[in-house]
Amino acid sequence: MELLMNIFSAFGLSFSAGLNAYIPLLLVALLARFTDLIKLSSPWDTLTNGWVIGILIVLSLIEFLVDKIPAVNHINDIVQSFIRPTAGAIVFASSAQVVTDIHPVLSITAGLLVAGGVHAVKSFAVRPAVTASTAGVGEVPVSLAEDVLATILSILAIVVPVLLTALIIILTSWVIWWMWRRSKRNQTKSLA
Repeated sequence: MELLMNIFSAFGLSFSAGLNAYIPLLLVALLARFTDLIKLSSPWDTLTNGWVIGILIVLSLIEFLVDKIPAVNHINDIVQSFIRPTAGAIVFASSAQVVTDIHPVLSITAGLLVAGGVHAVKSFAVRPAVTASTAGVGEVPVSLAEDVLATILSILAIVVPVLLTALIIILTSWVIWWMWRRSKRNQTKSLA
């Protein structure tokens, strides 16, 4: 049962990394260093190093600010196309000793795919749609919502991973439905 909870937690943290690379990494690092909620195996326990935590704080602040600047946020999303999947791989492999129970290559691959998929939908479908439909005005509120969502998802992934898994399924279903509805609406407009 513990292995299953660890896997749910790892998927939740990887999903969160697809929205914001540094929030789940920072949360895992802080919780592993200052609480007993997370115990990291070697080499992932390097995340608890004070320097690593400091760097993650700085990178989190940079990501938070850069993502709020219209036009610059799209450049940031291109750069993050490499960082977010990597962060997803790291949090998947490091979270709650999953790496000791599942082969590291499988853990890293799963994290890459989950975080990369979320990042792709966010950066190349949702964000451009927000920019186009709001003339850029919606960028800051959407970015703030993503940061809040990434934080909440990361916390839930650690505290109640089963609930988080249900929320991710609901959220993913809603995004697919929203994109399908938008596509149908665009098809209807083009036929008119």
